[in-house]
Amino acid sequence: MKEASVSHNFSLQLIALLFLPCLHKHNALSPDITPTPSMGPQPFFPLLAPSPLMPFTYNGAPKLSGYFWRAVILNGNKNRIPRNPISSNLSLGIKILYEFGIFGNWELHFYSNPYPNVGLCTLNFSAAENVLTTAATDCWASFAPYLANVVCCPQFDATLAILLGQSSIYSGELALNSTQAEHCLSDVEQILQAQGAVEELHKLCSISPLNLTKSSCPLVEVNEIERLVDSSRLLDACGKINVVSECCNRVCQNAISDAARIISLKGNSSLRVPSTTIDDCKSIVLRWLASKLDPSSMNSVLRGLSSCNINKVCPLALPDVKNVTKECGNAISNQTACCNDVESYVSHLQEQSLITTLQALNCAALLGTKLQIANVSHNVYNLCQINLKDFSLQGTSLPAIPKAPFCSNWS
Repeated sequence: MKEASVSHNFSLQLIALLFLPCLHKHNALSPDITPTPSMGPQPFFPLLAPSPLMPFTYNGAPKLSGYFWRAVILNGNKNRIPRNPISSNLSLGIKILYEFGIFGNWELHFYSNPYPNVGLCTLNFSAAENVLTTAATDCWASFAPYLANVVCCPQFDATLAILLGQSSIYSGELALNSTQAEHCLSDVEQILQAQGAVEELHKLCSISPLNLTKSSCPLVEVNEIERLVDSSRLLDACGKINVVSECCNRVCQNAISDAARIISLKGNSSLRVPSTTIDDCKSIVLRWLASKLDPSSMNSVLRGLSSCNINKVCPLALPDVKNVTKECGNAISNQTACCNDVESYVSHLQEQSLITTLQALNCAALLGTKLQIANVSHNVYNLCQINLKDFSLQGTSLPAIPKAPFCSNWS
Protein backbone atom coordinates (compact mmCIF):
# COMPACT_ATOMS: atom_id res chain seq x y z
CA MET A 1 0.00 0.00 0.00
CA LYS A 2 2.84 2.35 0.89
CA GLU A 3 4.59 1.53 -2.40
CA ALA A 4 1.40 2.36 -4.30
CA SER A 5 1.11 5.69 -2.46
CA VAL A 6 4.71 6.61 -3.23
CA SER A 7 4.20 5.70 -6.88
CA HIS A 8 1.01 7.78 -7.01
CA ASN A 9 2.71 10.81 -5.40
CA PHE A 10 5.63 10.51 -7.80
CA SER A 11 3.22 10.48 -10.76
CA LEU A 12 1.54 13.66 -9.51
CA GLN A 13 4.89 15.37 -9.07
CA LEU A 14 5.92 14.32 -12.58
CA ILE A 15 2.70 15.72 -14.07
CA ALA A 16 3.21 18.97 -12.16
CA LEU A 17 6.75 19.33 -13.45
CA LEU A 18 5.60 18.77 -17.03
CA PHE A 19 2.54 20.98 -17.13
CA LEU A 20 2.87 23.73 -14.47
CA PRO A 21 5.42 25.73 -16.51
CA CYS A 22 2.98 25.69 -19.41
CA LEU A 23 0.17 27.00 -17.18
CA HIS A 24 2.29 29.92 -15.99
CA LYS A 25 3.44 30.71 -19.52
CA HIS A 26 0.04 30.42 -21.14
CA ASN A 27 1.21 32.32 -24.20
CA ALA A 28 3.23 29.26 -25.20
CA LEU A 29 -0.01 27.30 -25.58
CA SER A 30 -2.43 30.04 -26.56
CA PRO A 31 -0.63 32.87 -28.35
CA ASP A 32 -2.36 36.22 -28.75
CA ILE A 33 -3.95 36.16 -32.22
CA THR A 34 -6.09 39.29 -31.88
CA PRO A 35 -5.52 41.22 -35.12
CA THR A 36 -4.41 44.82 -34.95
CA PRO A 37 -6.48 47.43 -36.83
CA SER A 38 -3.81 47.66 -39.51
CA MET A 39 -3.88 43.91 -40.20
CA GLY A 40 -7.51 43.63 -41.22
CA PRO A 41 -9.29 40.29 -41.62
CA GLN A 42 -6.96 37.40 -42.48
CA PRO A 43 -7.81 34.69 -45.03
CA PHE A 44 -8.54 31.19 -43.76
CA PHE A 45 -6.33 28.45 -45.14
CA PRO A 46 -7.73 24.99 -44.45
CA LEU A 47 -5.22 22.37 -43.37
CA LEU A 48 -4.54 19.63 -45.88
CA ALA A 49 -5.25 16.13 -44.66
CA PRO A 50 -2.33 13.70 -44.75
CA SER A 51 -2.08 11.36 -47.71
CA PRO A 52 -3.94 8.09 -47.17
CA LEU A 53 -1.67 5.16 -46.42
CA MET A 54 -1.72 1.97 -48.42
CA PRO A 55 -3.59 -0.75 -46.55
CA PHE A 56 -1.24 -3.27 -44.99
CA THR A 57 -2.47 -6.81 -44.80
CA TYR A 58 -0.47 -9.83 -43.72
CA ASN A 59 -2.09 -13.10 -44.70
CA GLY A 60 0.65 -15.48 -43.65
CA ALA A 61 4.01 -16.61 -44.95
CA PRO A 62 4.41 -16.87 -48.73
CA LYS A 63 5.41 -20.38 -49.77
CA LEU A 64 8.18 -19.52 -52.21
CA SER A 65 9.91 -21.99 -54.47
CA GLY A 66 13.49 -21.36 -53.36
CA TYR A 67 14.64 -18.46 -51.19
CA PHE A 68 16.95 -18.00 -48.28
CA TRP A 69 16.77 -15.50 -45.45
CA ARG A 70 19.57 -13.27 -44.31
CA ALA A 71 19.83 -11.24 -41.12
CA VAL A 72 21.91 -8.10 -41.69
CA ILE A 73 23.69 -5.98 -39.08
CA LEU A 74 22.72 -2.38 -39.76
CA ASN A 75 25.70 -0.74 -38.10
CA GLY A 76 28.40 -3.05 -39.38
CA ASN A 77 29.65 -4.90 -42.43
CA LYS A 78 29.17 -8.45 -41.16
CA ASN A 79 26.42 -10.64 -42.56
CA ARG A 80 25.15 -13.79 -40.94
CA ILE A 81 24.19 -16.17 -43.72
CA PRO A 82 22.82 -19.67 -43.08
CA ARG A 83 25.33 -22.37 -43.97
CA ASN A 84 22.78 -24.00 -46.28
CA PRO A 85 20.15 -22.12 -48.29
CA ILE A 86 16.77 -22.17 -46.58
CA SER A 87 13.89 -23.00 -48.88
CA SER A 88 10.67 -21.39 -48.11
CA ASN A 89 9.07 -19.56 -45.47
CA LEU A 90 8.75 -16.33 -43.63
CA SER A 91 8.23 -17.97 -40.25
CA LEU A 92 11.86 -19.12 -40.27
CA GLY A 93 12.98 -15.59 -41.10
CA ILE A 94 10.94 -14.21 -38.21
CA LYS A 95 12.50 -16.84 -35.95
CA ILE A 96 15.93 -15.49 -36.94
CA LEU A 97 14.82 -11.99 -36.01
CA TYR A 98 13.68 -13.07 -32.57
CA GLU A 99 16.88 -15.03 -31.97
CA PHE A 100 19.02 -11.96 -32.57
CA GLY A 101 16.63 -9.43 -31.04
CA ILE A 102 13.82 -7.86 -33.05
CA PHE A 103 14.48 -4.50 -31.37
CA GLY A 104 18.21 -4.66 -32.02
CA ASN A 105 20.17 -3.53 -35.06
CA TRP A 106 19.03 -6.37 -37.27
CA GLU A 107 17.02 -6.34 -40.46
CA LEU A 108 15.55 -9.22 -42.42
CA HIS A 109 15.86 -9.43 -46.20
CA PHE A 110 14.95 -12.13 -48.69
CA TYR A 111 16.99 -12.77 -51.79
CA SER A 112 16.84 -15.01 -54.80
CA ASN A 113 19.04 -17.98 -54.07
CA PRO A 114 22.47 -17.29 -55.59
CA TYR A 115 23.64 -20.87 -55.29
CA PRO A 116 23.76 -22.88 -58.55
CA ASN A 117 21.12 -25.54 -59.05
CA VAL A 118 19.30 -24.45 -55.87
CA GLY A 119 16.09 -22.44 -55.97
CA LEU A 120 13.44 -22.56 -58.64
CA CYS A 121 12.81 -18.89 -59.48
CA THR A 122 15.61 -16.57 -60.60
CA LEU A 123 13.71 -13.26 -60.44
CA ASN A 124 15.20 -10.51 -58.30
CA PHE A 125 12.24 -9.49 -56.14
CA SER A 126 14.33 -7.11 -54.06
CA ALA A 127 14.80 -4.85 -57.09
CA ALA A 128 11.07 -4.23 -57.38
CA GLU A 129 9.78 -4.22 -53.79
CA ASN A 130 7.84 -0.94 -54.21
CA VAL A 131 6.19 -2.15 -57.40
CA LEU A 132 5.17 -5.39 -55.69
CA THR A 133 3.61 -3.38 -52.85
CA THR A 134 1.69 -1.29 -55.38
CA ALA A 135 0.44 -4.43 -57.10
CA ALA A 136 -0.72 -5.92 -53.80
CA THR A 137 -2.65 -2.73 -53.05
CA ASP A 138 -4.18 -2.42 -56.54
CA CYS A 139 -5.21 -6.09 -56.41
CA TRP A 140 -6.53 -5.99 -52.86
CA ALA A 141 -8.78 -8.99 -52.36
CA SER A 142 -11.92 -6.98 -51.53
CA PHE A 143 -11.89 -4.90 -54.72
CA ALA A 144 -9.81 -6.79 -57.29
CA PRO A 145 -12.75 -8.57 -58.97
CA TYR A 146 -14.40 -5.19 -59.65
CA LEU A 147 -11.23 -3.27 -60.57
CA ALA A 148 -9.59 -6.06 -62.54
CA ASN A 149 -9.52 -4.59 -66.03
CA VAL A 150 -9.00 -0.96 -64.98
CA VAL A 151 -6.51 -1.14 -62.08
CA CYS A 152 -5.45 -4.59 -60.88
CA CYS A 153 -4.52 -6.48 -64.03
CA PRO A 154 -2.64 -3.58 -65.69
CA GLN A 155 -0.54 -3.29 -62.53
CA PHE A 156 0.02 -7.04 -62.36
CA ASP A 157 1.19 -7.02 -66.00
CA ALA A 158 3.51 -4.10 -65.28
CA THR A 159 4.95 -5.82 -62.20
CA LEU A 160 5.82 -8.96 -64.15
CA ALA A 161 7.45 -6.96 -66.96
CA ILE A 162 9.54 -4.98 -64.46
CA LEU A 163 10.65 -8.11 -62.59
CA LEU A 164 11.72 -9.77 -65.85
CA GLY A 165 13.48 -6.62 -67.06
CA GLN A 166 15.37 -6.09 -63.81
CA SER A 167 16.43 -9.73 -63.70
CA SER A 168 17.79 -9.53 -67.26
CA ILE A 169 20.47 -7.12 -65.98
CA TYR A 170 22.18 -10.17 -64.47
CA SER A 171 20.90 -13.00 -66.66
CA GLY A 172 21.27 -11.29 -70.04
CA GLU A 173 17.91 -12.69 -71.18
CA LEU A 174 14.46 -11.12 -71.21
CA ALA A 175 12.44 -14.31 -70.81
CA LEU A 176 12.24 -17.42 -68.63
CA ASN A 177 12.03 -21.01 -69.70
CA SER A 178 8.76 -22.80 -69.13
CA THR A 179 9.83 -24.42 -65.84
CA GLN A 180 11.14 -21.18 -64.36
CA ALA A 181 8.07 -19.31 -65.56
CA GLU A 182 5.74 -21.65 -63.72
CA HIS A 183 7.61 -21.32 -60.42
CA CYS A 184 8.14 -17.56 -60.73
CA LEU A 185 4.50 -16.81 -61.49
CA SER A 186 3.54 -18.84 -58.44
CA ASP A 187 6.10 -16.98 -56.30
CA VAL A 188 4.88 -13.56 -57.42
CA GLU A 189 1.31 -14.53 -56.59
CA GLN A 190 2.35 -15.86 -53.19
CA ILE A 191 4.18 -12.64 -52.31
CA LEU A 192 1.23 -10.47 -53.39
CA GLN A 193 -1.30 -12.68 -51.65
CA ALA A 194 0.69 -12.46 -48.41
CA GLN A 195 0.24 -8.67 -48.62
CA GLY A 196 -3.52 -8.85 -49.12
CA ALA A 197 -3.92 -9.41 -52.86
CA VAL A 198 -6.67 -11.64 -54.24
CA GLU A 199 -6.04 -15.36 -54.58
CA GLU A 200 -5.37 -16.92 -57.99
CA LEU A 201 -4.52 -13.58 -59.53
CA HIS A 202 -3.35 -15.26 -62.73
CA LYS A 203 -6.88 -16.51 -63.37
CA LEU A 204 -8.44 -13.12 -62.73
CA CYS A 205 -6.05 -11.46 -65.19
CA SER A 206 -5.82 -14.37 -67.66
CA ILE A 207 -2.06 -14.69 -67.25
CA SER A 208 -0.26 -18.01 -67.64
CA PRO A 209 3.40 -19.03 -67.25
CA LEU A 210 3.64 -18.70 -71.05
CA ASN A 211 3.39 -14.93 -70.61
CA LEU A 212 6.76 -14.97 -68.80
CA THR A 213 8.51 -16.87 -71.59
CA LYS A 214 9.51 -15.64 -75.03
CA SER A 215 6.37 -17.21 -76.56
CA SER A 216 6.89 -16.93 -80.32
CA CYS A 217 9.41 -14.07 -80.28
CA PRO A 218 12.68 -15.38 -81.75
CA LEU A 219 15.08 -13.14 -79.78
CA VAL A 220 15.38 -12.60 -76.03
CA GLU A 221 19.12 -12.03 -75.57
CA VAL A 222 19.81 -8.46 -74.48
CA ASN A 223 23.01 -8.14 -76.54
CA GLU A 224 21.33 -9.34 -79.75
CA ILE A 225 18.37 -7.01 -79.28
CA GLU A 226 20.60 -4.00 -78.64
CA ARG A 227 22.58 -4.86 -81.77
CA LEU A 228 19.45 -4.70 -83.95
CA VAL A 229 17.27 -2.05 -82.31
CA ASP A 230 17.78 1.71 -82.16
CA SER A 231 18.09 1.85 -78.37
CA SER A 232 18.45 5.63 -78.13
CA ARG A 233 15.26 6.23 -80.12
CA LEU A 234 13.35 3.79 -77.94
CA LEU A 235 14.56 5.40 -74.72
CA ASP A 236 13.88 8.92 -76.03
CA ALA A 237 10.32 7.95 -76.98
CA CYS A 238 9.47 5.92 -73.88
CA GLY A 239 11.77 7.11 -71.11
CA LYS A 240 9.05 9.46 -69.93
CA ILE A 241 5.60 9.85 -71.46
CA ASN A 242 2.72 12.28 -71.23
CA VAL A 243 -0.21 9.91 -71.00
CA VAL A 244 -2.81 12.06 -72.76
CA SER A 245 -0.40 12.99 -75.55
CA GLU A 246 0.80 9.40 -75.93
CA CYS A 247 -2.70 8.02 -76.33
CA CYS A 248 -3.30 10.44 -79.20
CA ASN A 249 0.12 10.59 -80.91
CA ARG A 250 1.43 7.09 -80.07
CA VAL A 251 5.09 8.15 -80.09
CA CYS A 252 6.23 5.50 -77.60
CA GLN A 253 3.82 2.86 -78.89
CA ASN A 254 5.08 3.32 -82.46
CA ALA A 255 8.69 3.04 -81.31
CA ILE A 256 7.85 -0.19 -79.46
CA SER A 257 6.05 -1.58 -82.52
CA ASP A 258 8.98 -0.76 -84.82
CA ALA A 259 11.46 -2.38 -82.44
CA ALA A 260 9.24 -5.46 -82.05
CA ARG A 261 8.98 -5.81 -85.83
CA ILE A 262 12.76 -5.66 -86.21
CA ILE A 263 13.24 -8.27 -83.49
CA SER A 264 10.60 -10.58 -84.96
CA LEU A 265 12.36 -10.40 -88.35
CA LYS A 266 15.79 -10.90 -86.70
CA GLY A 267 17.06 -8.11 -88.92
CA ASN A 268 15.89 -9.78 -92.14
CA SER A 269 13.31 -7.42 -93.67
CA SER A 270 12.42 -9.90 -96.44
CA LEU A 271 10.70 -12.26 -94.01
CA ARG A 272 7.01 -12.18 -93.20
CA VAL A 273 5.93 -12.85 -89.64
CA PRO A 274 2.45 -13.18 -88.12
CA SER A 275 1.06 -10.35 -86.03
CA THR A 276 1.02 -12.62 -82.96
CA THR A 277 4.82 -12.89 -83.13
CA ILE A 278 5.14 -9.11 -83.29
CA ASP A 279 2.84 -8.83 -80.26
CA ASP A 280 5.02 -11.31 -78.36
CA CYS A 281 8.11 -9.29 -79.27
CA LYS A 282 6.42 -6.13 -77.96
CA SER A 283 6.44 -7.77 -74.54
CA ILE A 284 10.17 -8.41 -74.93
CA VAL A 285 10.74 -4.76 -75.85
CA LEU A 286 8.84 -3.62 -72.76
CA ARG A 287 11.01 -5.86 -70.58
CA TRP A 288 14.11 -4.39 -72.20
CA LEU A 289 12.85 -0.90 -71.35
CA ALA A 290 12.25 -2.11 -67.78
CA SER A 291 15.93 -3.06 -67.58
CA LYS A 292 17.00 0.48 -68.53
CA LEU A 293 14.58 2.54 -66.40
CA ASP A 294 14.19 2.48 -62.64
CA PRO A 295 11.17 0.39 -61.52
CA SER A 296 9.08 3.37 -60.44
CA SER A 297 9.53 5.25 -63.73
CA MET A 298 8.90 2.12 -65.77
CA ASN A 299 5.76 1.41 -63.79
CA SER A 300 4.42 4.86 -64.73
CA VAL A 301 5.23 4.23 -68.40
CA LEU A 302 3.57 0.82 -68.45
CA ARG A 303 0.45 2.03 -66.65
CA GLY A 304 0.21 4.95 -69.06
CA LEU A 305 0.49 2.70 -72.10
CA SER A 306 -2.08 0.29 -70.72
CA SER A 307 -4.46 3.20 -70.16
CA CYS A 308 -4.45 3.98 -73.88
CA ASN A 309 -5.55 0.43 -74.67
CA ILE A 310 -8.00 0.14 -71.77
CA ASN A 311 -10.12 3.05 -72.96
CA LYS A 312 -10.43 1.77 -76.51
CA VAL A 313 -12.47 -1.32 -75.73
CA CYS A 314 -15.56 -2.39 -73.85
CA PRO A 315 -14.45 -4.80 -71.10
CA LEU A 316 -17.99 -6.03 -70.38
CA ALA A 317 -19.39 -9.27 -71.78
CA LEU A 318 -22.62 -8.38 -73.58
CA PRO A 319 -25.06 -11.34 -73.48
CA ASP A 320 -27.69 -12.12 -76.10
CA VAL A 321 -30.27 -9.32 -76.54
CA LYS A 322 -33.19 -11.59 -77.46
CA ASN A 323 -35.05 -10.74 -74.24
CA VAL A 324 -34.86 -7.03 -75.13
CA THR A 325 -36.03 -7.54 -78.70
CA LYS A 326 -39.28 -9.20 -77.60
CA GLU A 327 -40.73 -5.96 -76.28
CA CYS A 328 -38.50 -3.39 -78.04
CA GLY A 329 -38.24 -4.85 -81.53
CA ASN A 330 -40.03 -3.30 -84.52
CA ALA A 331 -42.95 -1.15 -83.31
CA ILE A 332 -42.97 -0.80 -79.53
CA SER A 333 -46.44 -1.59 -78.24
CA ASN A 334 -45.68 -1.42 -74.53
CA GLN A 335 -43.03 1.14 -73.57
CA THR A 336 -43.05 0.13 -69.89
CA ALA A 337 -42.37 -3.52 -70.70
CA CYS A 338 -39.63 -2.53 -73.16
CA CYS A 339 -37.84 -0.30 -70.63
CA ASN A 340 -38.13 -2.94 -67.93
CA ASP A 341 -36.30 -5.38 -70.21
CA VAL A 342 -33.65 -2.81 -71.12
CA GLU A 343 -33.06 -1.86 -67.48
CA SER A 344 -32.86 -5.52 -66.47
CA TYR A 345 -30.30 -6.17 -69.22
CA VAL A 346 -28.15 -3.18 -68.23
CA SER A 347 -28.36 -4.03 -64.51
CA HIS A 348 -26.72 -7.39 -65.25
CA LEU A 349 -23.90 -5.54 -67.01
CA GLN A 350 -23.37 -3.44 -63.89
CA GLU A 351 -22.55 -6.55 -61.85
CA GLN A 352 -19.48 -7.34 -63.94
CA SER A 353 -16.95 -4.60 -63.27
CA LEU A 354 -16.13 -0.97 -62.59
CA ILE A 355 -15.35 0.78 -65.86
CA THR A 356 -14.14 4.19 -67.02
CA THR A 357 -16.24 6.80 -68.81
CA LEU A 358 -14.68 6.01 -72.19
CA GLN A 359 -15.18 2.30 -71.65
CA ALA A 360 -18.84 2.94 -70.84
CA LEU A 361 -19.12 4.93 -74.07
CA ASN A 362 -17.67 2.01 -76.03
CA CYS A 363 -20.02 -0.43 -74.29
CA ALA A 364 -23.04 1.76 -75.05
CA ALA A 365 -22.04 1.96 -78.71
CA LEU A 366 -21.44 -1.79 -78.91
CA LEU A 367 -24.78 -2.61 -77.32
CA GLY A 368 -26.51 -0.11 -79.61
CA THR A 369 -25.05 -1.91 -82.63
CA LYS A 370 -26.22 -5.29 -81.33
CA LEU A 371 -29.74 -3.95 -80.79
CA GLN A 372 -29.88 -2.48 -84.31
CA ILE A 373 -28.77 -5.80 -85.80
CA ALA A 374 -31.56 -7.46 -83.78
CA ASN A 375 -34.18 -5.11 -85.37
CA VAL A 376 -34.51 -2.68 -82.45
CA SER A 377 -34.89 0.53 -84.45
CA HIS A 378 -35.92 2.90 -81.65
CA ASN A 379 -33.41 4.77 -79.49
CA VAL A 380 -34.10 2.86 -76.29
CA TYR A 381 -31.41 4.84 -74.45
CA ASN A 382 -33.45 8.02 -74.76
CA LEU A 383 -36.75 6.23 -74.42
CA CYS A 384 -35.74 4.51 -71.16
CA GLN A 385 -33.37 7.22 -69.90
CA ILE A 386 -30.29 4.99 -69.91
CA ASN A 387 -27.05 6.90 -69.23
CA LEU A 388 -23.36 6.01 -69.31
CA LYS A 389 -23.33 5.64 -65.53
CA ASP A 390 -25.89 2.83 -65.86
CA PHE A 391 -23.24 0.65 -67.48
CA SER A 392 -20.99 0.59 -64.44
CA LEU A 393 -21.24 -1.11 -61.07
CA GLN A 394 -20.49 2.09 -59.15
CA GLY A 395 -23.46 3.89 -60.71
CA THR A 396 -21.20 6.62 -62.01
CA SER A 397 -18.37 5.89 -64.38
CA LEU A 398 -14.80 6.27 -63.23
CA PRO A 399 -12.86 9.14 -64.81
CA ALA A 400 -11.31 8.05 -68.06
CA ILE A 401 -7.74 6.81 -67.79
CA PRO A 402 -6.10 9.02 -68.96
CA LYS A 403 -8.49 11.90 -68.31
CA ALA A 404 -10.74 12.23 -71.34
CA PRO A 405 -8.15 11.90 -74.15
CA PHE A 406 -10.60 12.40 -77.00
CA CYS A 407 -8.25 12.20 -79.99
CA SER A 408 -9.22 13.11 -83.52
CA ASN A 409 -8.58 9.55 -84.71
CA TRP A 410 -10.97 8.06 -82.14
CA SER A 411 -14.61 7.64 -83.06
